Amino acid sequence: MTLAILIAISLMWLPVGLLFLGHGEPKGTGAICAFVGICVVVAAFVNVMQNDAFTAGLLFAHGLLYCVVAYALLVGLTDLRSMGNVSLTVAIISFIYTMLYYHVKGSNYFTLACAGYTVLTLEVWLNAYGKLPAKVLAWSLIIWVPIGLYIPAFLLLSGKPLPF
Repeated sequence: MTLAILIAISLMWLPVGLLFLGHGEPKGTGAICAFVGICVVVAAFVNVMQNDAFTAGLLFAHGLLYCVVAYALLVGLTDLRSMGNVSLTVAIISFIYTMLYYHVKGSNYFTLACAGYTVLTLEVWLNAYGKLPAKVLAWSLIIWVPIGLYIPAFLLLSGKPLPF
């Protein structure tokens, strides 16, 4: 389930990145953010039911952030600091997961992925406070789609090991 959700998350990250580069419009992008956010939260509940609370925690944090991003885009919020504050919280959670994947789970690739998620959510926070240009965040999202989403999802779904 989690691997398929990584693919679904790309349906949000890439359009948001393109929106920040001037391609697309907020309401349509907000709609896909809402759909992805809901799917990620539902997947988190499924993971809990499958006795994987570890993965569920990360999915809950990100899924709820995606729902907040959706709301901001759909209603046209002009002050994004509240969304930024949620993103900062998710960055802290992602950093904790980075440490857990490294020290407890022993997965170097998911350590890298969670470190990337930490950076991305810090960038969302900085952007919401006007401290980081949208184009930097856009390119970070676009670049991280294959590294943090497609590589782990498609390799593991096809029965292949992660690169490291």
